[in-house]
Amino acid sequence: MENNILQLITILIPGLPLLGFILHYIFNDKISEKISGMHATLWVFLAFILSCTVFYSIGDKGQIQTHLFSWINTGDLNIPMAFIIDQLSSIMMLLITGVGSLIHIYSIGYMHGDKGFNRFFAYLNLFIFFMLLLVMADNYVLMFVGWEGVGLCSWLLIGFWYQNQEYNKAANKAFIMNRIGDLAMIIAMFLIFNQFGTLIIQDVISEATVPGSLHIHLGGITLLLFIAATGKSAQIPLFTWLPDAMAGPTPVSALIHAATMVTAGIYLIIRNNVLFSMTPDTMTVIMVTGIVTAIFAGSIAVKQNDIKKILAYSTVSQLGLMFFALGLGAYAAAFFHLITHAFFKALLFLGAGSIIHGLHGEQDIRKMGGLHRYMKTTHWVYFIGLLAIMAVPPFSGFFSKDGILIAAYHKSPLLWGLGLASGMLTVFYMMRSYLLVFHGDSRVEKDTMKHIHESPPVMTVPLILLSVLALLGGIINLPHIFHGNTWLQHYLTPILTEGSIHADIALEYILMGISVSAVALVSYFAYRIYIVKGAVPSENNETQGFLSQLLSSRYYVDEIYQAVIVQPFYKISAFFYNILDLKIIDGAVNGLGKLSFFISGHAKETQNGNISYYLFAMALGMGGILFLFLLF
Repeated sequence: MENNILQLITILIPGLPLLGFILHYIFNDKISEKISGMHATLWVFLAFILSCTVFYSIGDKGQIQTHLFSWINTGDLNIPMAFIIDQLSSIMMLLITGVGSLIHIYSIGYMHGDKGFNRFFAYLNLFIFFMLLLVMADNYVLMFVGWEGVGLCSWLLIGFWYQNQEYNKAANKAFIMNRIGDLAMIIAMFLIFNQFGTLIIQDVISEATVPGSLHIHLGGITLLLFIAATGKSAQIPLFTWLPDAMAGPTPVSALIHAATMVTAGIYLIIRNNVLFSMTPDTMTVIMVTGIVTAIFAGSIAVKQNDIKKILAYSTVSQLGLMFFALGLGAYAAAFFHLITHAFFKALLFLGAGSIIHGLHGEQDIRKMGGLHRYMKTTHWVYFIGLLAIMAVPPFSGFFSKDGILIAAYHKSPLLWGLGLASGMLTVFYMMRSYLLVFHGDSRVEKDTMKHIHESPPVMTVPLILLSVLALLGGIINLPHIFHGNTWLQHYLTPILTEGSIHADIALEYILMGISVSAVALVSYFAYRIYIVKGAVPSENNETQGFLSQLLSSRYYVDEIYQAVIVQPFYKISAFFYNILDLKIIDGAVNGLGKLSFFISGHAKETQNGNISYYLFAMALGMGGILFLFLLF
């Protein structure tokens, strides 16, 4: 009976947000803002409560399997509609529903008065449903449904204010770039079925680990899964969609960039860590891609002036750090950073949303300054998020980043140095944004200054809760050096193939000391530039040096893609349209029509009422038939 209850709960967890979406779709604007917001939030919060129940039960059960029905059954292919909840998926469910609930609450205040208020919450509920489907699926096909679903919802949410054509372009860009990775995942599924004869994840892993088995396609499978992950998790070269996704409302940015869509690629690799650990070449590709992305995106963030764009490139950089850890085989460290990142990045994005809300839409940090005097709550919660992402002890980001750096050092001191360099870029651009927004002289425009205000409690309470998580989140995997028991790593042991790293305590203290000292040094450097010297970024790019222009222009990656991929594609499309389509295909069809018209036009002249002509034509026709009969 207890098992049946758990299975019912498992079904309800994704079912409740889906029900919320359906009810929103049915009633649409027939209900008020207040009811709509509370209604949408309630379903996700209930899903969070049920996720907590499942998480508690996993400790005893090990995993919960729920089979709904046989979905696709043809030949050797059997795809069930089934869920599997284990240590990995249970934590993901807590993140999705927990952080998702806070974002829903925050959105009630942020979206107040918007004409699409009810539609917005319908999309949020649908997004949560598909993300839960992705992490709960027991097979690759059902996972792919969730994978595509979050892509669809991201398109709807990024282009939420569809009256603005630039926002529509950003939504289309995100949708199209994600299709590249999605194609790779489809091909990977074909190869998986060809190699293992099944698409059920646990069966694939069991087949792969049979002693003495030879899997000739395994390298290709893992490489294709990695390409799929680069699309969703915005890694080089498929990263340019994510900064443009800032076109959506700020809660959307927090939802996409914190605990949901962008973490899907990380989840995919950790879920298949057994396969990846068997292909060291793919692991090397992941490691290199991750650290290059982390440094590349971090350097771009240094010169951005839109507060949301800074955080967007920060997300790309932090995801790169997670991929770096995955490539090192430090799956637990990567997942730990995924969790802490969900806390402090949601906090930072929602904090940025509070700033934008208080400044009536202003996002340019050059037009801010001194806001700590007017938005005290927002200032303090943003400051906590800042310390967490900068890896200042004892904030959560310190412990998760330290785990990645320790793993990198045991692989190579050079890799540790690259990881540390990525972290120092984070320190600089985050200190830069914080100092320019909250300290120094006010640069807020006079009209805006008259109406500047702190956000309402419906927005600040979720920020306070997230700040607590950003502060204390490191406890879940506290290392032995701090008298912790690395709970998270032990909890994930049944899922992961990695072994624990036994580092020398003295060495750990030295590496931590260097990291903390570097954070302090870079922070002081930023303080000297933006507070002591009072530097403010120039609004004229022409006055900047070459490197500053290069970073401000994001290394011209979008322009390169436009010149090398988009424009040639348009030209090829135009050629086929103008030549093949219009002149050959349409020309042939239209030509046949004109020929038929020509023949019929002349043929009708034979219908002239002359009986002698008719008899002559009949005799001529019969003679022709007789001739053909004798000939053949």
